[in-house]
Amino acid sequence: MNSLYAKGGGAVQIAEQIVARIKDGALRPGELLPPVRQLAAELEVNPNTVASAYARLRDAGLVATRGRAGTVVLEPPLAAVSAAYTPRQVPAGMCDLASGNLDAALLPALALGAAEVFPQQNGYDISGDLPVLTSLGREWLGRQGVTLGEPAVFSGALDAMEKALRSHAQPGAAVWVEDPCWPPLLTLLRHLRLRPLPLAVDEQGCRLPESGVAGAVILTPRAHNPTGASLSAQRAQQWRGFLRDNPQCLAIVDDFWGPLSQQPLHLPFDGDRGLYVLSLSKFLSPDLRIALASGCPTLLQAMRADQYISERWVSHILQQIAARLWEQALQEGQLQRAQQAYQARRDELVRRLNALNHTALAVGEGLHLWLPVQSETAAAQLMAQRGWLVQGGEPFRLKCGPALRVSLANVMPAQLAPLAQDLADAMRASAAIN
Repeated sequence: MNSLYAKGGGAVQIAEQIVARIKDGALRPGELLPPVRQLAAELEVNPNTVASAYARLRDAGLVATRGRAGTVVLEPPLAAVSAAYTPRQVPAGMCDLASGNLDAALLPALALGAAEVFPQQNGYDISGDLPVLTSLGREWLGRQGVTLGEPAVFSGALDAMEKALRSHAQPGAAVWVEDPCWPPLLTLLRHLRLRPLPLAVDEQGCRLPESGVAGAVILTPRAHNPTGASLSAQRAQQWRGFLRDNPQCLAIVDDFWGPLSQQPLHLPFDGDRGLYVLSLSKFLSPDLRIALASGCPTLLQAMRADQYISERWVSHILQQIAARLWEQALQEGQLQRAQQAYQARRDELVRRLNALNHTALAVGEGLHLWLPVQSETAAAQLMAQRGWLVQGGEPFRLKCGPALRVSLANVMPAQLAPLAQDLADAMRASAAIN
């Protein structure tokens, strides 16, 4: 190790030396840094100095400390993002239960007559969000019993959450997240140099932290991906009390299932002290890339300032299409049909699994099931042999045990019986198949 580091120096200088070794390839992703005391002896500095240098590297997202396993060099953020978004190839003849895509038959279809043309702006002085879209969002929230003021339009849920976190949290800050969690959120936190702290999820939703301090918490109120849990009234009330006692912690609510949910919306924060984000992807189309955000006025003002620096506005053409599709879905009963279809598939599969395994899996709602397994590798291999492509739980979990995530959008009613039997077998599989 002496060849990698110069003698002496403070924490900043030691951290800079390690960063340089990472950038020039002398230290590669997956390699372990020397133990603190060992490196301190080699550099002839106090161990606290090395510990402080390692802390700087952790806060920058360059290394991770894994207890007795040591401190390991991480993939560069851009490389990790590229790997996370590599398109998944579905082998021929296999049923895709891994991608999390939607059932296209349950989305509203945009139909325009020959005389219908969306008004198109022709300058760079566009400002504000379209009232027809924000009114739909405000009215829908009102039907949920929630009043949060006028929504603002952003380019998808992750865009809104990124702007909120940039405005509220400093690099190196901790953020509480559900465990298991939505993988793109973990990728976003790493890109922002924020540290995810896991919180367990049970049948009442995300549990409260037992200790520690964080600058934000990101909660799913309904149809949690991947467990399907919803935040109960009791749990939401506990969160409201916790957040009142911890005003530095921003609550971001990611209601991605939104109008497809059959559960009531219980917000974990009081009044406008948090941020509520409604994605339009699941009930209108993932390709629209639009989300509505409402809540804390000062935070929204900062988010809009961030938006103006980058994309400046969300295309009014896309906003008009979103409003048209939303109105159409309401008029034609599309949302109710989608609610019932997705829930029926889930209910039937859970009923069959409980009968086969003599268990009591919670039904929940949404697209995904989270099934505990003995071995993710063995379970995924067994399912693949039987024609099902499923997602291992490792990308979703921080501390919780092994599991499979199963997405139900592409499952037809006639497939539910064989799927339940194969999943029951996979949940018991304990050895990888050659």
